[in-house]
Amino acid sequence: MTDTSAVARPTTATRTGWGVLAVVCGALFLEGIDIAMLNVAVPAIAADIGLATADAHWVISAYVLAYGGFMILGGRTADLVGRRRTFLVALAVFVVFSGLGGLADDAWVLVVARFVTGATAGFMTPAGFSLLTTSYPEGPLRDRALAIYGAIGAGGFTLGVVAGGFLTDAGWRWVFFAPVIVGAALWVAGRLLIRPDEPAAGPRGGFDVGGAITLTGAMVALIYGVVALGEGGDVVAGVASFVAAAVLAGAFVLIERRAADPLLRLAVLREGLLLRASLAGLLVIGAFFAFQFLITLYLQEYRGWSPVATGLVFAVMGADMIIAPLLTHRLVARFGNVPVLVAGLLAGAVAFVLALRLDGTWGYLDLLPSLLLVAVMFALVYGPLTAAATAGLAESEHGVAGGVVYTAFQFGAALGVTAATIVLVDGHATAAGAGDYRRALLVPAVAAVLALALGIATWTRGRRNAVQAR
Repeated sequence: MTDTSAVARPTTATRTGWGVLAVVCGALFLEGIDIAMLNVAVPAIAADIGLATADAHWVISAYVLAYGGFMILGGRTADLVGRRRTFLVALAVFVVFSGLGGLADDAWVLVVARFVTGATAGFMTPAGFSLLTTSYPEGPLRDRALAIYGAIGAGGFTLGVVAGGFLTDAGWRWVFFAPVIVGAALWVAGRLLIRPDEPAAGPRGGFDVGGAITLTGAMVALIYGVVALGEGGDVVAGVASFVAAAVLAGAFVLIERRAADPLLRLAVLREGLLLRASLAGLLVIGAFFAFQFLITLYLQEYRGWSPVATGLVFAVMGADMIIAPLLTHRLVARFGNVPVLVAGLLAGAVAFVLALRLDGTWGYLDLLPSLLLVAVMFALVYGPLTAAATAGLAESEHGVAGGVVYTAFQFGAALGVTAATIVLVDGHATAAGAGDYRRALLVPAVAAVLALALGIATWTRGRRNAVQAR
């Protein structure tokens, strides 16, 4: 007898899922280009509104703090109150405060706008991720959708630098107004294409206020500590933030063990590959952001290239948006998520190790092998990693699982840039030389090699368990 529900579900997903995919991919791309464009535009913004050089990093850091801090809370909110509702409300607030940032004439207004924009992105990303995973059945359809989703998200990071260079030349406020236009269009599309949230089959449970406050506080304090050490070199503030993060994290664990409806069911970290995938994602994203940060500084400050020319160098990494939809899901169907993930991690490790040969004369052609391998890395890593993270988990926990994964991404980005900054500066105030950049490029190389080792260990363990289960 044929199971008609099993047959019908992929058909339904095919009809409705591609609309969801288009909207959530657009939102993830928007978030990627938003942060990447600001990296290029910060000097022009600081000069125009009178933001001190030492404080200019807060235009970026405020966003990163809130984005990483609110991610798990955002994922749990999506699971409890509805994914569509959470996604659309967060997207609307994102658009409004991006526009306010573009209108800002005072530094504090801009920083507050960036903090709120980051917080709303922290709700929007896990809500969009769980919308996608619950719109497709686990298997080839979901693997293909996640490969496309990952490629578009990674493309936002890379192509945002190019867009930021051109928009900054036209006027830095367009770096804020362009996301308003794109975000408004996505909000309308979301209203039309995403089906309303279905009523819960059973009680959704209560909202864990204590867990939400302590976890969000711990994440904000942790990322603030990383930023304080890396950007401003404020050791006292950094250490104090780490202590506060540890205390809040301890309180969070105690609360979750006693809560009837925990914000994050701690056992979920031991189920499936969520924790391993999140750690691999932290290392990969940390390596990438450290690499992009260092090469941007090398080209602009050491070689004297313009923001537009620097941005165009990174454009080739957008090739992942072609590779992933055409190839990744086919490889996953044949070999599985983890082997494809390991192949991508290998490409990344080779890319960043090759960059260690950098000298004071390097230009585009010298960087090209690494840039192309980074494109391969993102094409093979992003989709399989997120698919592996949710494998075996109940759909009711996909939002919080997405929150865990993307929190790891944000923390990895902050940690990577901070570590690269510390190694690059190395206690001296003079302009960095070629040797300093070469030494700092050890940060992404080491992180990528560690990610590869973790991936290989996960693959080996999975094969061993499969043999024992026979």
